[in-house]
Amino acid sequence: MHTCPFWDQKDGHAMKNMSAGVDKVIMNQIKLEARRDKLSCSDHWQWWDWVAPDTDSMNDALEELTEAFPDMRYWLHKIPEVESNYLSVRFVNGKEPVIFGSLLYAVKNERDDKRQDNQMFFYVDRNNLVTLNMDDNTRGIMKTDERAHMLQQCSEARDGMFVLFRAILHYYHVGMDHFEMNLRDLERKMESRNARTLMDQILAARFELLYWSNLFIPYSELMAASHEAYLDEINENRYFQQLQHRVERMERLFSHYEKEIDTLISIDNAISGVRGNEIMKTLTIVTAVFIPATAAGAIWGMNFENLPFIDKSWGVVLVLVVIILSMISMYVWLMMKGWTGDLLKVKSSQPSAEETEKKGATEKRKG
Repeated sequence: MHTCPFWDQKDGHAMKNMSAGVDKVIMNQIKLEARRDKLSCSDHWQWWDWVAPDTDSMNDALEELTEAFPDMRYWLHKIPEVESNYLSVRFVNGKEPVIFGSLLYAVKNERDDKRQDNQMFFYVDRNNLVTLNMDDNTRGIMKTDERAHMLQQCSEARDGMFVLFRAILHYYHVGMDHFEMNLRDLERKMESRNARTLMDQILAARFELLYWSNLFIPYSELMAASHEAYLDEINENRYFQQLQHRVERMERLFSHYEKEIDTLISIDNAISGVRGNEIMKTLTIVTAVFIPATAAGAIWGMNFENLPFIDKSWGVVLVLVVIILSMISMYVWLMMKGWTGDLLKVKSSQPSAEETEKKGATEKRKG
């Protein structure tokens, strides 16, 4: 048995780095190595940190945990068949609450890091916190001084669970930082030049946000499950409140970014609509202007002998002059109607800068 928070040294490949108040552990990839650590974080609770990376080691771990914790039997039997997020609240002997399930999360320490998915199984009662297949990166974060002191101050296993889940939320914040950076770049591109490929990029950002939002769903479920298990007493728990505030921060971020992407889609649709209207208006004007030429070409292109001016040497010149004058007249008429510019010309209720200056100069002369 190890004293919390000191793990076995076989995970020493993780490097601890503190920067700007954020815990970061540098690692290349998730490597699950078999381990069975039992950590005594205080006199009141223990943390069973086990890793079973393959089927054989998982079966052995489940058998040993079943012997050590008969009340876990239902949860342990469900582990092999659970491939997604899962959460359940049970009451041992109809009174003592236990929370167990699985959590799918993505490990991402830096903005440019490639995210890596992992599934962790957990179980918590009053005196024991059991985690199966927690990644080494998160384990390294829990070894930092900040998390170590928090674990030592936890009076129950559920407090340790809240500290652990709050630490995992760090990956979500990093993911959102990377998402925001890409979104700002997309907004600058849309402002400077709204190319046709921008909609593809907007949809890619939408799917990226959807990915993190789906991973975040278990946290909302965990907050509700904690209230179900511990009722009103959990509201005064400091570690629960810290987790709750971080969850609320993430919920506000997701809500804001969803509205922002919806706004970008609306802007793109509006621009596309305006462009379509301008194109149709231009084609209509061009067609209208060339109606005289089209009509003249249709008449004098017919295979008849007695057409006006066909036998005159100046007939072609006259027809060309009439066509050009008709086209110019048609364009002038469209322009006078205001159809070649803005469709609606509404006088602004706010005076322009020039009007304001002229009005001020006039008042000074009168004074």
